Amino acid sequence: QVQLVESGGGLVQAGGSLRLSCAASGRTSSIRVMGWFRQAPGKEREFVARILWNGINTYIADSVKGRFTISRDNTKNTAYLQMNSLKPEDTAVYYCAALSDYSSQYDYWGQGTQVTVSS
Repeated sequence: QVQLVESGGGLVQAGGSLRLSCAASGRTSSIRVMGWFRQAPGKEREFVARILWNGINTYIADSVKGRFTISRDNTKNTAYLQMNSLKPEDTAVYYCAALSDYSSQYDYWGQGTQVTVSS
């Protein structure tokens, strides 16, 4: 089992920045990919970014490319989502998720952290 805990959300003005953290615990050796998703009120969950847990390959959704970056620190078992030039439409609950060696889809999810961007 893998446990994920997000932190770093909050209220920020448009144009501002936030860095979200996702701390992983438990069987972290089984993690293959870490991803970030978001869900705005009344909308479906949306993919934001992913990173290989033991590599450098990353993928960023077009909607946030150039503004968001994903990184990880394996020594801390933590993934990060750096969000710059935030817009009101970035307002959502942000979730981190882990895809393990034993699955073809994300099988562990955090509880989410709220990000609110005011105009």
